Amino acid sequence: MSSVARNFSYMVSDFILLGFPCRWEIQIFLFSIFFMTYILTLLGNMAIVCAVRWDQRLHTPMYILLANFSFLEICYVNSDVPNMLANFLSRTKAISFTRCLLQLYFFFSLGTTECLFLSIMAYDRFLAICRPLHYPTIMTSKFCNGLVIFCWVYGFLWFLIPVILITQLPFCGPNVIDDFLCDLGPLLTLASPCVPIPGTVLICGTMSSLLIFATFFYIISSYTLVLRAVIQVPSAAGRKKAFSTCSSHLAVVFLFYGSVMMTYVSPGSGQEEGMQKFTTLFYSVLTPFFNPMIYSLRNKEMKDALKKVLGGSP
Repeated sequence: MSSVARNFSYMVSDFILLGFPCRWEIQIFLFSIFFMTYILTLLGNMAIVCAVRWDQRLHTPMYILLANFSFLEICYVNSDVPNMLANFLSRTKAISFTRCLLQLYFFFSLGTTECLFLSIMAYDRFLAICRPLHYPTIMTSKFCNGLVIFCWVYGFLWFLIPVILITQLPFCGPNVIDDFLCDLGPLLTLASPCVPIPGTVLICGTMSSLLIFATFFYIISSYTLVLRAVIQVPSAAGRKKAFSTCSSHLAVVFLFYGSVMMTYVSPGSGQEEGMQKFTTLFYSVLTPFFNPMIYSLRNKEMKDALKKVLGGSP
């Protein structure tokens, strides 16, 4: 893009995040609700991380991946919720251009990392249930740690090119985003009146769709094979344990991917006004809140470890 076009990006020095426009009293009420949700999300996911760290029985690949996933959820909610809470109490509701793009990068990088972790967790369950004799030799500590590093590194590299492209777009005004965070779709919409951006929209949409559908279909394929194997397990207790583990994983997958697909398969396509912020709210705030409950309620080992962490009986 020419230097003239690049200079347009400095015409907008900040953005206005509308969030959830309503009366001041309702803003305070929403702040209280989301603040409690935020605190409970942090506590729930921190409890899982501590349980895996301190209970030797949970030093297995499945729980190591789960602990990393819970730590990821802590990072994920911190990429958007604190700013959303501050926005409820703000009169101006402004965010600087630089902070907006940084939030976009970290929010999407952590979301990409979550897709990868869900895929790796599906692979772990596939090996454990469908290839139990090979599982100890394949899923070693070294290999598991390598998968964790891959998820974090690749997650932060995948969305680097789209973010760089967005930094080059001319934002010549207006600067109002009808959302509670700097999301991909609204930013592309703001840039489109300034200069034609079909190439950027195509690249962002393609990379988002490729990541979402590739990981989703891999996860569904893995769990389809897993469920077929579970049905063939001879003992009822074995079937129940395997099904409980897989059903909790699948619940998280459908919660996350269901709302993500509604939002990012076609960014900047003019999704129904006001709808995007609620689908974004669901997977970025509510899903991390529900995950600790989903993973612990149907898992006896995790429940026992959490009781120890919280000071109860082992």
